[in-house]
Amino acid sequence: MDTTIKYDIEVIKEEARQLVKKGLVNRQQPIYVLCKYICDRDWTCFELELEKNEFLLRDRVIDLLGDENWAED
Repeated sequence: MDTTIKYDIEVIKEEARQLVKKGLVNRQQPIYVLCKYICDRDWTCFELELEKNEFLLRDRVIDLLGDENWAED
């Protein structure tokens, strides 16, 4: 039985956003730090989707986040 999750770029962006929000990942870290939070068997699909959307593992997490909405302080 194949239990590999199919990642699309919007799922990856949301995953990164949640990890930043929780303080587990910093916006300035390279995208490859996300591998700590992705199952090993899913990482290949994750990586291929990033590549398909022209992201490199050395790019910063903030590149995935794009426009963020900021609440007033």
